[in-house]
This record gives sequence, structure tokens and C-alpha cells, in this order.
Amino acid sequence: MSDTMRGADLSGTISVTSESSKATGFDANRIAEVKAWLTSQFDAAGKDVPDFKYTPRSINELQKIATLSQAKTQAAVIVANDHPQKAAEYRSQAATIREILESVGLAQESLPSNVVSSSHVLAKVANLLDVRDTELSSFLVAVAELSLRKTAVEEKRAKVQQESKLEDDIAPCEAQMENWKTNLAIMESKERHYLQKYGYYKAALNHVGYTPEISHGVLVEMAEHKKDLEKKTKQILDTLRSYQDLPPDKALAALAIEDKKRQYAAAEKYLEDVLQSALASSE
Repeated sequence: MSDTMRGADLSGTISVTSESSKATGFDANRIAEVKAWLTSQFDAAGKDVPDFKYTPRSINELQKIATLSQAKTQAAVIVANDHPQKAAEYRSQAATIREILESVGLAQESLPSNVVSSSHVLAKVANLLDVRDTELSSFLVAVAELSLRKTAVEEKRAKVQQESKLEDDIAPCEAQMENWKTNLAIMESKERHYLQKYGYYKAALNHVGYTPEISHGVLVEMAEHKKDLEKKTKQILDTLRSYQDLPPDKALAALAIEDKKRQYAAAEKYLEDVLQSALASSE
């Protein structure tokens, strides 16, 4: 049993080692390909390859760029190799057309100058529109394609202008949003402050035993009821006070009357003395 386990561990180790060596060899091949491509590109530009650290990420990106560059280079080579062949075909076709025109008496030397200039203009227009011949159908197709391109460009321009307008409208909206955020923050702060004050006042009212039965409206009604009671009891209180000013005994009341009479007589005598002194001084 232990021999079997050791055999399994050994085979697993060998498998991991072989996979690691394969990965290392693959990375080495990729690095070599990338280095060769970089050397070729910088040599073509007459510069040295700069030193940098080769990491798995940089190798992946450089390999993608190298693959794309090689594909474009190959396509450019194919097009460049095809140009001489097409040029030879065009020269052969031009020679054939020249012979046909000369045979029917339409050589370039025998044509009027305006016809030659018109032919040159027609050829330039054909080259500008990138058409293979000067047939009317070819020109119509080229003009239609130009119209489609023009329409696409106008649509893109309108889209860009609309996006630019939207961007211009965004700035005021952002400013307004910032103002709203500021106001909202202020309102939230005031709300917390008011809630704290409400909690404080509620606790204070509970502490003094406040109940809805002693609210402001109830207190106002009680004050009005008190005023009505005071009006009703005022006459009774006045009568009671007049009774309270009287002495409690008849003898005391007689003494009080005699005292008042003496005070009255003294006042009369004092008044007569003042009048007589005033008359004497006037004589």
C-alpha cells in the first residue's frame, strides 16, 4: 500500500515538473519571439532596443502588438507586390486602346485641345473617385457612395453637436445639483437639531408632569372661566369689605363716632382761625 502511494506521489511530481518545464520553455519561446521582433523594428528605425523588465503581462501585450504588426506588414507586402502587376496590366491595356484609337484616326495628336483637356479631367475625376473605368455607371455608383458618406458624416456631426450641447447643459445642472446637495445637508442638520430640541422639551414636560389635559387651550379656557367668576364675586367682596371696616362692638362704635366728631370740630375751628387771620391781615 505504501509503495503504491509513493509511486503515485512520484508520478505526480514528474507530471508537475514536466508541465513546469513546458511552461518555462513556452515562455522562453515567446520572449525570444518578442525580442526578435523588437530588434527588427528598432534596427529598421536605426535605434537600440531600450532595456525593460520582461513580465508575463508585458510579454502578452508585446506579442499581441507583434502579431498585429506582422499581419499588417504581410498585407502591405501583398499589396505592394500586386501593384507592379496591375501597372503592367494597365500599361498593356492602354497600349491596346491607343492602337485601336490610332487605327480609327482618333490618336491623341489629332484630337482637339479641348477634347484632350476634357479627357485629362475625366481621368483625374476617375482617379479621385477610385473607379476602374470611365463608364457612366461607375461614376453614378461612386457619386452614390459619396452621398452615403456625406450623410453618415452629417449624422455624426449632428450627434457630436448634440453631445456637445448636452455637455454644455450638464454644467448648470451639476451646479444646481451641488446647490441642492448643500441645501439638503443643511436641512438634515436642522432636522437633527430640531429632533434633539423636541426630545429635550418632551423630557422636560414629562419631568414636570405635563399631560394633554393642561395644554394651552385648556389653560386659556380656565383663565376665561376665572375672569367670569371674579366679575360675579366682585360685588359680594365689596360688601364684605364694607362690613369688615365696622367695629365689632356697639360701645366701640360709639367711641369711634365721638372721635370722628371731635376730629370734625377741630377741623372747623382750625378753618375759622385761618379765615379770621386772613381777614385781620387784609384790614
